[in-house]
Amino acid sequence: MAKTVDVAERREVLERLRALKMARSAHAYVRGNTAKFYAWLAGSKIARHVPAGPAVWICGDCHLGNLGPLADAEGHVDIQIRDLDQSVIGNPAHDLIRLGLSLASAARGSDLPGVTTAHMIEQMMDGYEAALLDPEERSGEAPNVVRAVRRRALGRRWRHLAAERIGDVDPHIPLGKKFWKLSAEERGAIDQLFGRDDVRGMVLRLNGRDDGSAVRVIDAAYWRKGCSSLGALRYAVLVGMKGSNGGREVALVDLKEALPSVAPTAPGSTMPADDGARVVAGARALSPNLGERMLAARLLGRSIFLRELMPQDLKLEVDQFSSEQAVMAARYLAHVVGRAHARQMDDQTRRRWRQDLRVQHRGSIDAPSWLWRSVVDLMAAHEAAYLDHCRRYALAA
Repeated sequence: MAKTVDVAERREVLERLRALKMARSAHAYVRGNTAKFYAWLAGSKIARHVPAGPAVWICGDCHLGNLGPLADAEGHVDIQIRDLDQSVIGNPAHDLIRLGLSLASAARGSDLPGVTTAHMIEQMMDGYEAALLDPEERSGEAPNVVRAVRRRALGRRWRHLAAERIGDVDPHIPLGKKFWKLSAEERGAIDQLFGRDDVRGMVLRLNGRDDGSAVRVIDAAYWRKGCSSLGALRYAVLVGMKGSNGGREVALVDLKEALPSVAPTAPGSTMPADDGARVVAGARALSPNLGERMLAARLLGRSIFLRELMPQDLKLEVDQFSSEQAVMAARYLAHVVGRAHARQMDDQTRRRWRQDLRVQHRGSIDAPSWLWRSVVDLMAAHEAAYLDHCRRYALAA
């Protein structure tokens, strides 16, 4: 069995893994630096030219890896925003800049020419504005990377999720590289949490499960996943259900601590004071498939949110883009984000926001100058910071 990590060792190991992960590529560095993104954006000369869009729920961390297939409570799959930790009521322009930076970074990692990045930003705006025109209209042809991951999602079952996440279909969580042992206090708190009626109800709501089923925790472990929130709670919980008809079922539930968002909020906006409730409210506004199967709670005195992991939940992983696929992906994914924003606006607000964006289309490319300049400035800042991170990581290693 692989060596597990004790509670006292977690932070040190996570810091080391996070530094390694962010040194792997400039795109990984961009994805892992949400706080610096907003700090750099606020400090840039272009910041004052970014339009103040209507106050709606935004993702707050709208990068390429935070979009992908998500199943709803009945198992229907759509491409939606899949990570809402940073969600706030804020300026939708911030999601556009973050997505543009992520796509430009992915294009750079694919060694595509700068003209491709210019076309990507143009197509981003076309896709986003089309969603504002009609949020119920689906986007055009999906790029290969989206079609492939969606096909894979539709064919997945519990055995695929179990093999991928916990390494086996048997009902236990193997300790080792990804899963670390719990303290007695942590296990006791998790057992108590799953004894609550609202948590039991969340688990049984999915896929028409028997309301009379008994729910119990089979196994649980600390989950080393992402490493972006050092010192935060993150657990994988294997839950067993026994129906009144004698049928048995197993589910995998993700417990994650909700930390304060670093994304700027719209002036005068009112959001839940509890961070777990904020994340759930953001998910229900932006990604209904995910939001309807989430729940806010408290564990060990901290705010958390729970969601059952579905086999169809996947992220978009892009190793290499072609120029054509990069441009298609930019339009398609911006349309997904645009629909998430537009669903929260009435007709008049959508028209006004679309007009505000179209007025900004001036210059050598058919995209707002504030968006293009923001992406260019932030790409330069992130590239310099990434190289400095790699230097410091190499010296430490």
